[in-house]
Amino acid sequence: MAWTIYILECADKTLYTGITNDMEARLAKHIKGTGAKYTRGRAPFKIVYTEHRRVKGHALKRERQIKSLTRTQKLGLIGG
Repeated sequence: MAWTIYILECADKTLYTGITNDMEARLAKHIKGTGAKYTRGRAPFKIVYTEHRRVKGHALKRERQIKSLTRTQKLGLIGG
C-alpha cells in the first residue's frame, strides 16, 4: 500500500501537512470539515505538494520532518 505525504495550501494561505493512503478520500474529509481540526473553516484547499512512500513508518517520519520545517523552507520544497 502506498502512502502519500501532502501539503495543502488553505484559503488563508497557511500550509497543512499530512499523510494518507487515499488522497481523494482524505481531501474530501478536509473539504467536509472532518479531516483535521486545523483545516476546519480554512477551505478551499489546494494540494501543492506530494511525496510517496511504501512504508507507513517512513511516511510518518517524513511527515514529521516536513512539519518541522519553517514556512520558508516548506515553500522552497514546494517550489523545488
